[in-house]
Amino acid sequence: MATQGDSIEQAPDPARLALRGLRVLEIGTGPALAYTGKLFADFGAEVVKVEALGADAWERMPPLLDGPEPRSALWAWLHTNKRSVTADPAQDAAWLQQLAQTCDVVLDARALDEGLAVLERPIAGAQPVPVEIVFTWFGEDGPYSHYAGSEAVCRALSGAVFNSGPVEGPPHMPHELQAGIAAGLVAFSAAVAAWTGRADGSRRYVLSVHEAVFGTVEMEAGMVQDGRHAPRLGVNRFCGTHPTGIYATAQGWIGIFTHTLAQWGALCEAIGRPELAQDPRYANGAERMARADEIDAMLRAALLTRTAQAWFEELGARKHPTVLVPTMAELLAQDVHRGRHAFVPVTAGAARCEGPTVPLRLGAAGPLRGGAAPTRGADDAHYRGAGLLRMPTRAAGTAQRLPLAGITIVDLTMGWAGPLAARTAADLGAEVIKVESAVYPDWWRGANFTEEFYRERLYEKNSNFNLMNRNKRGITLDLARAEGRQLLLQLVAQADAVIENYSAEVLPKLGLDDAALRAVNERLVMVSMPAFGIGNAWSDTRAYGGTLEQATGLPLYTGHADGPPAMTSYAYGDPVGGLNAGAALLLALHVQRETGRGMQLNLSQVEAMLPMAAPFVLAQSVHGAVPPRTGNSHPLHAPHGCWRCAGPDDWIVVSVRDDGQWQALCSVLDRPDLASDAGLAQAQGRLAQQGRLDTAMAAWAAARGADAAMQQLQQAGVSAGVVRSIPRLMDDPHLHARGFWQRLERAHVGAYLSGSTPFRADGRPLPIRQVAPTLGEHTAQVLGERLGLTAAQLDALEQQGITGRSARPRTGRAAA
Repeated sequence: MATQGDSIEQAPDPARLALRGLRVLEIGTGPALAYTGKLFADFGAEVVKVEALGADAWERMPPLLDGPEPRSALWAWLHTNKRSVTADPAQDAAWLQQLAQTCDVVLDARALDEGLAVLERPIAGAQPVPVEIVFTWFGEDGPYSHYAGSEAVCRALSGAVFNSGPVEGPPHMPHELQAGIAAGLVAFSAAVAAWTGRADGSRRYVLSVHEAVFGTVEMEAGMVQDGRHAPRLGVNRFCGTHPTGIYATAQGWIGIFTHTLAQWGALCEAIGRPELAQDPRYANGAERMARADEIDAMLRAALLTRTAQAWFEELGARKHPTVLVPTMAELLAQDVHRGRHAFVPVTAGAARCEGPTVPLRLGAAGPLRGGAAPTRGADDAHYRGAGLLRMPTRAAGTAQRLPLAGITIVDLTMGWAGPLAARTAADLGAEVIKVESAVYPDWWRGANFTEEFYRERLYEKNSNFNLMNRNKRGITLDLARAEGRQLLLQLVAQADAVIENYSAEVLPKLGLDDAALRAVNERLVMVSMPAFGIGNAWSDTRAYGGTLEQATGLPLYTGHADGPPAMTSYAYGDPVGGLNAGAALLLALHVQRETGRGMQLNLSQVEAMLPMAAPFVLAQSVHGAVPPRTGNSHPLHAPHGCWRCAGPDDWIVVSVRDDGQWQALCSVLDRPDLASDAGLAQAQGRLAQQGRLDTAMAAWAAARGADAAMQQLQQAGVSAGVVRSIPRLMDDPHLHARGFWQRLERAHVGAYLSGSTPFRADGRPLPIRQVAPTLGEHTAQVLGERLGLTAAQLDALEQQGITGRSARPRTGRAAA
């Protein structure tokens, strides 16, 4: 039975951790694998990390902890609560296979270092383990499948670089950890779902890091299809709305995100320019974007008159999306995060620091509040002896249905983050019932409620809505009326979970808070995901995806050294929040299935972004300061960056990962002088001469088309990728060859392109069983099947406006 204590306020209980009792094998290197393993370990799984005899490059990733053999604090944070064994894959193959057979889950990233040929030697052996997740850069097939990859190259080829940075370029390349975390969350979700459905048999999913990273910019694929996609507009300028930037104040930085006319009016009032609120020159986002330089000049002067804290309070009171943009020192001291235990201790030997917690908050079920990283080979003796005697769960053959089949989720979300979280479960087989109102549909159907909006059914023609809501059934209920609320409660009584992303005050005002829902279903999983979580001083802060990124402080450490603080994308916090909420939902459903207990998940979308800032949080904790921005350079590798090619606004990312790739690059560049220079033979020497290498790379790239340059470098074994724009990504030959883009048909829009899940079973993406629902498309079917309503009752509900299949204005709606 769920209890009031099943919430974020409850400390983790080692006896009740969500994944306690699982044994997980982690083999390979890189942040995607490491973060997947961290999620398992911090929720109580016994994660056995296999370390090769040579050091993992990420062990040297700054910041470094003090000690006789300095080790990366970032590596330690990624490996808290794991066990360590050492192995030579060539000599220890039989033992590794034996060890794998004692495990419930195998995370295999060997292909990232060794290429796809290594997958012909499966770790799991002839008897498959219940769950196996295989990490690849680009999947098992397609033109890029044998390319030398890296997190930066995958990011470039996925469309997640092109639109970030100054108009003249080069585009911005964030820290590689960010791509790894996105891929790790996808891998973890697939693994948890597969484990939840293990009674149906074993599952092996092959993940494409490239396709997983695309998920962070998926919204732009919808904008392309709607004809609304813009070219790179400049630092902190996205998507045709302004102002959405970061500004210096009398003390500190403030982040604002002005989208609606009402928000523009609130901003104008606050800065003492009320006359601009009604000025037709600023009437919409496009008009304001056209005058962005003028607006920025005005704001820079006005915002310098008060402190960031004063503006945060003033604009927040006016319901304008505004946040403090903290330095890492300020972030670590913020009460809202301290109160939620958002930063936890990380130890490695005698060294100690603080890092972000795992943001999937399940109360007593975890995560652990920090932990220790293992010393290399600390557990060799156990796993070469008694540890091999464990008998794991055995699967009865290969599963024939999706792992979450039979689970029902009521989806009250709108926009990107919440619908993405619910879609995660829908893609994996859950029945997701999306609830909208005919008078207040999902805001991603559109928010410009003109006469044309209703007449032309524009609410059925927004591609972003269609991308985020596949595999769901859609119903309408007017929750502002008692009859609609009662019907929702009847659905909730039969459901396994409810997920919502309304503002914190909405459901309580409707009488549909967690307590009310739990009164009809005590085993319910309830997921709420406001910007700063529920129950604190900032819970009512208005936020968009860009606001969430601003609130982490990440922009202060992103961008070129001579440029301003820079956001990564228009709405970075939305997909990251959605990936985290989806993973948390699946984990809570696993706990529910194992124990019968429900729980309330009080998630913070800002907190979900904090792992992306981990390198900077850890640097502040370890050294008391964060190094200044270094643009597109890399702390370990050189050359590493983004260079202009011959075509208009064509760019290529090159990331030399080791000394062998350096020699191959010199051959491609036809620079024997660089190849023979002993001072450049190793990465440390190349890092010291980055200016010289940048000049050589720039001259070579400028004479070639981006695709030709990529192919030439990849043929030589050098990690390189074109900086794809989203329109070009939708014609990408690799994605088309893999069938990643699926052509679907839907009422009111006809044919459109949808992406696929970035993980595959048997070489195929998971099926798209249902295109996004039209408004109220399945109301009669769902209410008839689940609640037993008759045709006459259904007609009456529609006549009364409780349900509906056409959007209508709010005016004239009956009172509750």
